[in-house]
Amino acid sequence: MARTPQSVSATPTDGGDLTRLVTRHQPLLERARTALRTREHWSPYPEDPRAYGPEAEAAGEAAFRALLGRPFELGQPGRDGTVGPAPAEGGERSPYGFELGISYPHTDPDTLLPAMAAALPAWRDAGPEVRAAVCAEILHRINARSVEFALAATHTSGHNPVMAFHAGAVHAQDRGLEAVAMALAEQTRLPARARWRKPQGDHVVDIGKTFTPVPLGISLVVANSVFPTWNGYPGLFASLATGNPVLVKPHPAAVLPLALTVRIARETLADTGFSPDLVCLAVERPGEEAARTLAVRPEIRLVDHSGTTAFGAWLVEHARQARVFTSGSAVNTLVVHSTGDYRDMLANLAFSVSLYSGQLCTSPQNLLIPRAGISTDEGHKSFEQVVADLGEALGTLLSDDNDAAAVLGALLGPAVSERVDLAQAGKLGHVAVPSRAVHHPDHPEADIRTPVVVALDAAREADRATLLTEWLGPVCFAVAVDSVDEALALLARTTRECGALSAGLYSTDREVERAMVAVCADVGVMLSVNLMGDWYISQSAVYSDLHATGLNPAGNAVYCDTDFVAGRFRTVGVRRYGGAV
Repeated sequence: MARTPQSVSATPTDGGDLTRLVTRHQPLLERARTALRTREHWSPYPEDPRAYGPEAEAAGEAAFRALLGRPFELGQPGRDGTVGPAPAEGGERSPYGFELGISYPHTDPDTLLPAMAAALPAWRDAGPEVRAAVCAEILHRINARSVEFALAATHTSGHNPVMAFHAGAVHAQDRGLEAVAMALAEQTRLPARARWRKPQGDHVVDIGKTFTPVPLGISLVVANSVFPTWNGYPGLFASLATGNPVLVKPHPAAVLPLALTVRIARETLADTGFSPDLVCLAVERPGEEAARTLAVRPEIRLVDHSGTTAFGAWLVEHARQARVFTSGSAVNTLVVHSTGDYRDMLANLAFSVSLYSGQLCTSPQNLLIPRAGISTDEGHKSFEQVVADLGEALGTLLSDDNDAAAVLGALLGPAVSERVDLAQAGKLGHVAVPSRAVHHPDHPEADIRTPVVVALDAAREADRATLLTEWLGPVCFAVAVDSVDEALALLARTTRECGALSAGLYSTDREVERAMVAVCADVGVMLSVNLMGDWYISQSAVYSDLHATGLNPAGNAVYCDTDFVAGRFRTVGVRRYGGAV
């Protein structure tokens, strides 16, 4: 049975209450650090909405509805106007076909950033343990409102219900806690106090030493519209836990999930006796390009960006006063060589390319299949038969509109729809499995499409150019290759030139598997081998899997390794003669 989250009644406002807060969250943080060491399965945040109590879903729905059509207040300094509520004014429109009607405060960075800087010293001086406990409390309060967060994800990013509750809520919370636990471990690697004695002739030199983690400064989180919390929480909580104020710049199409996050963080900080200005929101007006102007300001010392590789590269080049962490575009490849369970493989592939309409950064795009076919437990299957059978598996999975909508979710916007139209029209290659429109029973205006599978040939130069481009959305390429060697060479080239976050292999041949492992190590991409059942190439297990490697153009950030947190602070030592500490 899933654990029911405990409620928190205390609102710490002094040193004693902070001590109790540290004590209350210490077991959670220690358990998270244990999971990071062992890489075992663990999560404190239940994945089943029913675990949050019989009234949670209704309460979350009511809370979400109460946000619509209203101003969203934060109480930040420097307010100089409003963004939204109409889309033309920067307001959000649900991919399911209606305007959210929420307006957000716009703030002047010349006022906001000094207020954030002024909040830093007390937060720095609180120490790693207190900061980690406050961050855990923020996440606890967010977790209690997971249904509300899931609905916010649904109606900004187009998630299906399960994806919204997982990636939009509880798994994002896991990523945040993972960063906090890792940050705590790195900041306490050195002792806070030490006594150093050295025999020196007829006496002993006695020196007391202290080691204090010192934050770099204000952190800017530049979020995307696909997974604003899942991709945003690692940087947000890694920076906050290491003592840095955080300015969150949401994508204009997906403000609400991060606005809710900032509001809860500000409330928690105030309740625990710290300045709420340690966490602020920067919503941009249409055409303002706030990320570009904010990222290069001298006050910004850290930047976390999740979005296109091109803008990540721009940030690295221009935001030279800051440490920049990037998570960008990806072209993911899966090699189909052979299988001992053909039907299970097809079902797994069908779900992998369908989940969230292929809009996941880890979704497989290029399926490389030998031109001569593959060996299976059902005998030899030709290239054409594999592609046709994949089409049948997609048809079985998505035959019912209600079921299909629950798997696919809605397309993010016109750019995704245009890519599907281009592929469906045969402009990219032979349409082996056509896409069809799916009717959502509750949201008839939602743009939902089943995947279109395009057959390509690796021997054709034009087809290779297509494969070296990210086609975010329900567009999948079945690619005929001459051999395993050609498949591995194409995977390596794609990853080196375009970046990749996942690679997959189906093979019963250990030599093929060893060759694939070697290539993936060489180009720096995580590999999944022979996934079957209900675990898919696009999934990433928090506290266990590392998301990305930092070794290819898909980005330099890894959720969550030591480098991701250790670069956000430095340690300053003090020496006192006579042993005093």
